[in-house]
Amino acid sequence: MQVSVESTSALERRMTVGVPVERIETEVNKRLQQTARRAKVPGFRPGKVPMSVIRQRYEDAARQEALGELIQATFYEAVVEQKLNPAGSPSVEPKSFEKGQGLEYVATFEVFPEFEVQGLETIAVERLQAEVAEADLDNMLEVLRKQNTRFEAVERAAENGDQLNIDFVGKIDGEEFAGGAAKGTQLVLGSGRMIPGFEDALVGAKAGEEKVINPTFPEDYQNLDLAGKTAEFTVTVNSVSAPELPELNEEFFALFGIKETGLEGFRTEVRKNMERELRQAIKSKVKNQVMDGLLAANPIEVPKALLSSEVDRLRVQAVQQFGGNIKPDQLPAELFEEQAKRRVVLGLIVAEVVKQFELKPDADRVAEMIKEMASAYQEPEQVIAWYYKNDQQMNEVRSVVLEEQVVDTVLQKANVTDKSVSYDEAVKPAEAAKAD
Repeated sequence: MQVSVESTSALERRMTVGVPVERIETEVNKRLQQTARRAKVPGFRPGKVPMSVIRQRYEDAARQEALGELIQATFYEAVVEQKLNPAGSPSVEPKSFEKGQGLEYVATFEVFPEFEVQGLETIAVERLQAEVAEADLDNMLEVLRKQNTRFEAVERAAENGDQLNIDFVGKIDGEEFAGGAAKGTQLVLGSGRMIPGFEDALVGAKAGEEKVINPTFPEDYQNLDLAGKTAEFTVTVNSVSAPELPELNEEFFALFGIKETGLEGFRTEVRKNMERELRQAIKSKVKNQVMDGLLAANPIEVPKALLSSEVDRLRVQAVQQFGGNIKPDQLPAELFEEQAKRRVVLGLIVAEVVKQFELKPDADRVAEMIKEMASAYQEPEQVIAWYYKNDQQMNEVRSVVLEEQVVDTVLQKANVTDKSVSYDEAVKPAEAAKAD
């Protein structure tokens, strides 16, 4: 077998492979002999058909099959021989082939970029330090109470925070518009669910009252036919209900699966969850900074095949997440290219860090991570047992642990500063923190 390789770009390779005629004929004859043992030809008993008849009837098909399999096999042999690492499937074009002669074909494909991870010492990471204070715990209990607010009907005028049951009809220039009417809608005043001015105009309304209000749609409203226009809504208030926060009692604790431990036991469980959330938030922010630093310090070219595959994967995820009667390939590729490129480049860089520093998943950390995840459930032992019986889930945990070890490896060389912050600031999503 003869092989020559030409670099047509930084990642693209054009490989010419020559397969000798002897190997082709050996594969063709092998298939003809297999066919002869089972072929049914009128006038002959199975297995007794002359090879000349078999060749006449089946040689073309056997040759096509042999050539297809030879191209696959010799391509693999050639990339191993040339120490190439293809990224995606090759485009194969037969260059020359005639019966009785060798086969020559050209395979065009991309290879994975070859690089060493650099610049770890230039990566700056701010590592947050925080703890769950008693005030943080008290605030969280109030949040949990508000999330389980009940509304009780009242006879007084509506206030911000009350829940109204309303019917409404909206008009613009005296004409009703699509989506501008509803019956029996539950609306909490001050929630910001309706357009600006709608909820404010209902403060002071009473059950049984009809009000005509004139809010204006925002200039950037998603429905361009309504954007910037002032509407007239006729609103009927069916009922006004005031919020009532639940008491911190056994009934309330049972909503969270916590029984017979009283207020102190409930506070202990809530604190554990808050501390778990705090650890994860800090870890996530450190990881994001490390990954951003690795990207900035190691600009690499991305194989188009990998980028295309990742775009397709993101398209499928988008359809699964948002639903609708749409096929993944109907979504424009450019919507996902930036995210796909980041994921592909990070995948290549992380894999190279693993290789460069000879990292392997730490068994103790895998066990600790499973224990940590299981602790959020009522019967953690069953969750732990389930993980250890499920190879796919175990491999996912190992991948996460290995990624954490990559982060730890970078942190050993990066410029890390610690910063003490409040619990709220530590758990705040990075996007919200940047906006602040």
